Amino acid sequence: MKPSRSAIHRKTHALPTLRFEDQQLTSFSGLVIFQRLFEHLRLKNRLRGCFRHLGVSPIFGHASIVLLLVVHMLLGYRELRHLRYYQNDPLVCRLLGLKRLPDVATVSRALSTIDSKSVNNLQELLRTMVLDRVQALELRRLTLDFDGSVIGTCRSAEGTAVGFNKKKKGQRSYYPLFCTVAQTGQVFDVLHRSGNVHDSNGAQAFILHCIEQVQTAVPGIVIEVRMDSAFFSDTIVGALDKVGIEYTISVPFERFTQLKSQIDQRCRWFGLDARCDYFETDWKPKSWTRRHRFIFVRQQSKIQQKTALQLDLFVPYEYGFTFKVVLTNKRLSAARAVAFHNGRGSQEGIFGELKSQNQMDYVPTRTWCGNQVYMLSALFAHNLTRELQMLTRAPERSTQQKRPALWEFEQLGTLRRRIIQRAGRLIRPKGKLTLSMAANEATENEMLQILDAIERAA
Repeated sequence: MKPSRSAIHRKTHALPTLRFEDQQLTSFSGLVIFQRLFEHLRLKNRLRGCFRHLGVSPIFGHASIVLLLVVHMLLGYRELRHLRYYQNDPLVCRLLGLKRLPDVATVSRALSTIDSKSVNNLQELLRTMVLDRVQALELRRLTLDFDGSVIGTCRSAEGTAVGFNKKKKGQRSYYPLFCTVAQTGQVFDVLHRSGNVHDSNGAQAFILHCIEQVQTAVPGIVIEVRMDSAFFSDTIVGALDKVGIEYTISVPFERFTQLKSQIDQRCRWFGLDARCDYFETDWKPKSWTRRHRFIFVRQQSKIQQKTALQLDLFVPYEYGFTFKVVLTNKRLSAARAVAFHNGRGSQEGIFGELKSQNQMDYVPTRTWCGNQVYMLSALFAHNLTRELQMLTRAPERSTQQKRPALWEFEQLGTLRRRIIQRAGRLIRPKGKLTLSMAANEATENEMLQILDAIERAA
């Protein structure tokens, strides 16, 4: 039936009068899904265990403060002072188990009193939750990616220093080292460091610790490691060979002039794919103890025209080559080994989402441990978002050459706009607590489907 114009259009001349009243209204009805997820994971009790050693606890408790920061990230807020904009939201209070939220000063003071043991306990909980998911997937092979990421700040905070920062030179920063799991897209662990250290600083012990944690939790699993050229060293390679770990590592050209001579002298290259050629050899730098497998790859690329051009004339493209070298102990073909190594680019997507959607690049306090807890809260928010999607959907992919995530994950910003940021009202018809939302078939179907999936997994 075709509706009439009068049934569609209406007059909008009058502006409504604004009234701000104390009502049980919420702007984040979708948090009810995370409330069910937190109960399923026993997140509140596990966070309390991270601070049990402190003995004396403030009124709100450190566990409640950390959980508030996790929710803060899920809602899309950045600075601590922004919690004022949802301080009276009833559903946020119910999610945290509080009658009212702490103010900004209380959160800041709580962060300043957290010690290093609490940070270590939070990191252990982060690892445990990721390993629980790995065990549930019953994977035969796990891929760990290692890389650092700069977290800059304009303030002078404990542990910050001026280091390499190609976007904002001279800015004080932290330079943490991350370990991510390729199959689940989650952050497994993090090594907190000042901004003036090299990417490999403390890397060997951190890498071996992560590997040991996985092997202890999941005996018999095959572990693969991917790293960039900053981790190219005889000690790290020897340590990985000693514990039987498969790896691919980018090789830094600028440190080894012998590599350039090998490329210049090479006459025969083999086809890798439509644009790339390769050859491989067993080689070692002079200071190393043994030879390893090196794969040399060249790729056709357009050479930029920097001279003035007449736009009415035809200028053909000129092609050259770009080169890279990959060190590996994998017994795959060169094409499969290079494809596997190229898959580590997915980690940059994780860093991008952590900084743009989870506010990981914000430094809120002047204390070392306080800023660590804030960053760990961002990692928890990211991992919980991935856990929610893995818990409620079957994997869309199988194991592939580049080791992409087994799920096609949606970013937190997408879930935030589609599910979390839904207006609602808490009411009690006949004494039963009810969350009332506007009728929307798509939202209703998705939220009920997610809640039902969490219920089945419990």
